[in-house]
Amino acid sequence: MPFYQNINPQSAEGKRTIRNLLLLRKALKARIPEKQEGSLLIATWNIREFDTPKYGGRTAEAFYYIAEIISRFDIIAIQEVKEDLSALKTLTAILGSHWKYLFTDVTAGRQGNGERLAFLLDTQKVRFGGLAGEMVLPPFQTKDRSTGQVVYEPVKQLARTPYLCGFKAGWTTFILTTVHILYGSAAANDPDRLGEIKEIAQAIAKKATDKYEWSNNLVLLGDFNIYSPEDQTYQAIKAAGFVIPDALKSLPGSNVPKNKFYDQIAFKVKPRRFDPTGKAGIFDYYQYVFTLNDEHSYADQMGSAYSITSKGRKKTAAEKTRYYKTYWRTYQMSDHLPMWVEIKTDHADAYLTAKLHSGKDSTDETRHG
Repeated sequence: MPFYQNINPQSAEGKRTIRNLLLLRKALKARIPEKQEGSLLIATWNIREFDTPKYGGRTAEAFYYIAEIISRFDIIAIQEVKEDLSALKTLTAILGSHWKYLFTDVTAGRQGNGERLAFLLDTQKVRFGGLAGEMVLPPFQTKDRSTGQVVYEPVKQLARTPYLCGFKAGWTTFILTTVHILYGSAAANDPDRLGEIKEIAQAIAKKATDKYEWSNNLVLLGDFNIYSPEDQTYQAIKAAGFVIPDALKSLPGSNVPKNKFYDQIAFKVKPRRFDPTGKAGIFDYYQYVFTLNDEHSYADQMGSAYSITSKGRKKTAAEKTRYYKTYWRTYQMSDHLPMWVEIKTDHADAYLTAKLHSGKDSTDETRHG
């Protein structure tokens, strides 16, 4: 569990934080399975511009809520980690020394948006396996018509370089690849977005049959900016051979209104080696923290921008609520909700049973030989 010793129970903010943590902990316990040996809780969460000074920056209160949620998982992929790593350091300090992080450098260029990708892992359960890399698409191979020589032509890389790392949990090894796919235009099947999803899904899928790959259990997760399961962008993941568990297919959208399916977790793994348990979810923390009913209690923290427009006009009640609901609180928590899935990793019974039967067969053959 996270460390709470720095919460001041004498201040109004501290009291509110403690009360809300109690609500949050109760809800998390009811909606997410307890961590246990033999299973693995994998999650993905786009934490909006983590961290940025926009809208006054994140409060200490928000960090406690984020840490409480993350602590319920064994490993989580985080998107939109910004250049300044102080937020990541603050978060892990609350989580405790057994939590570690791995992250990329900043993706250069305007489309990169100054972002990093990261993994946070509870080392009491998950170990880093040694494999880490940023995914670069291979060059296109063709032949020069005049000379017949093989020519390698560079291809357009993804706007934000996917990050893949190998991990171990018990007997199980697996590779997580996290992405933050280009949004592009506000269209369900933006061609640039569709192209990125196809490229990364196909490139990662090839690793499933590579005998020299560190692990053939591949998990593709993160923010794909998918609008709907009916879209080509969603189908491109499946076309590459990845499977999205039924428990995830039945979930609502992962944006705050729950009408967009931006975040996904897809698998291309060995049979009976990395099996979903049937438990998965989207956790809506806004039912417990930074709720719509809490708006007025944060008026002082939101400052003058909450009540006055940039032109000096007083905001209406509706405008104030929109500022709190759509902007300020989403820069405290996020405009995405965390998605999680539980995986069975304990196959000892099946292994021992197979070993026993193998031994019996061997004895029988010798006896009848």
